[in-house]
Amino acid sequence: MTLPQTVPAALERAARDFGDAEAVVDRSDRWTFAQLHAESLRVARALAASGVRPGDRVALWSPNSARWIAASFGVYAAGAVLVPVNTRFKGMEAAHVLRRSGATLLLASTDAVGTDLLAMLETAGDLPALRDAVVVEGPARPGAVAWEDFVARGAAAGDRPLPAVGADDLADIIFTSGTTGAPKGAMLGHGPSVRTYEAWSDAVGLRRGDRYLCVYPFFHTAGLKSAVLACVLRGATVLPHAVFDAGVVMQRVADERITVLPGPPTVFQSMLEHPERARFDLSSLRLSVTGAATVPVEVVRRMREDLHIATVVTGYGLTETTGTVSMCHHDDPPEVVATTVGRPLPGVSVRVADEKDCTVPTGETGEILVKGFNVMRGYFDDPEATAEAFDDEGYLRTGDIGHIGEDGNLRITDRKKDMFIVGGFNAFPAEIEGIMLTHPGVAQVAVVGAPDDRLGEVAEAYVVRRSGDAVDQEVLIAWCREHMANYKVPREVHFVDELPLTASGKVQRFRLRQPGA
Repeated sequence: MTLPQTVPAALERAARDFGDAEAVVDRSDRWTFAQLHAESLRVARALAASGVRPGDRVALWSPNSARWIAASFGVYAAGAVLVPVNTRFKGMEAAHVLRRSGATLLLASTDAVGTDLLAMLETAGDLPALRDAVVVEGPARPGAVAWEDFVARGAAAGDRPLPAVGADDLADIIFTSGTTGAPKGAMLGHGPSVRTYEAWSDAVGLRRGDRYLCVYPFFHTAGLKSAVLACVLRGATVLPHAVFDAGVVMQRVADERITVLPGPPTVFQSMLEHPERARFDLSSLRLSVTGAATVPVEVVRRMREDLHIATVVTGYGLTETTGTVSMCHHDDPPEVVATTVGRPLPGVSVRVADEKDCTVPTGETGEILVKGFNVMRGYFDDPEATAEAFDDEGYLRTGDIGHIGEDGNLRITDRKKDMFIVGGFNAFPAEIEGIMLTHPGVAQVAVVGAPDDRLGEVAEAYVVRRSGDAVDQEVLIAWCREHMANYKVPREVHFVDELPLTASGKVQRFRLRQPGA
């Protein structure tokens, strides 16, 4: 089959070639590929009738669902740029993404696991570019357009031709936190997205007719690209899952005869440790893809031996690389999967550089740099951050440390200098610190990652109180839960008289990680 050049073209081909096969299963919704395509066109026409023009940014802030998938494809078909918003964000964080992207229309849920997301924006300040808010799912809200009224706009406008979308057009702006603190929007294209996930599907062995349970959030490239787009490319069924619970996931595997279950290592650790695991029929599982953090060899072994998943594949990527740099192959030996993140995708170049930016010999460790079709165009409206992200040869600086073996497989040995990973989510100290510094009782703060049996790592904060303020740990942690996504919230707060600093005034984080710090 000829490879589609854009994301909407991929869905159009799927509707033609896979027609009546199940595309999406979400609660009572069971849509075929033809139905999913039709739903996406309804959204596209509604967006056009709402004044959205090619290149406009449309934000989508809602949990995983069939309607999320239809809405995303509708944004693409309208020629607009999708801006997924993290559902764990509070109002202040979401507003930053909306302002930074210049989103003109927001599709949001008023019942995201009991939370009215739109309500959180009421005290988040002005959003000058935002013209319209639409309730994707949940109760109606004053000032927002109900979903039925939104799609009716498109129906009233008739079947006007939709704009042409090209391979070089921008598909998404996906915000990823950076070590400078505030999230930055990685610009990802249509052609690179399709090409990346055709190669990804080849590597992992995704097949037509597979039933793919997606526990990754759709606001992340792992959900949006390696689940939704890959399934459309291959004719597999995607089953959105909004909130991870090991027992619920295992029940869905049994009920829906799930064959593919990707996720970070914590997903499988939770399943393996579930006290009632034996009562669930997991025999349909044949393929799992894991990554996001360093994957313990023991987890890979137990996924095969205890969960009886025949094929376990690991990989490596960043949002800035459309989610994937390298993948193990589905027929690689177990020791390759357990100890490497595979080979770079065809057309992707990886080099390992020392501190002087010189390429090191095979087997030697250094910073991973990536160049290829999958690498972002840059950070939206941020030329300074974009320039810093690339070297003189156009290679993306990942900040990750590793080496390439004689076998050509990439091995990641360390993470970005300050970043830590909480249950599969990247957490950056500078971003957390920036929010905590808005608390009236916090004068200085430094955040590091601390080991955690369940999540891998969690935030731990060292705080210098403002003079005369007696804020305590319980109060400060409660405040953090109100102002940032849960995975960023420090689990412990240590109050100190001063932070350890270098002569130039930088915090010596390594000293905070030492016992007794």
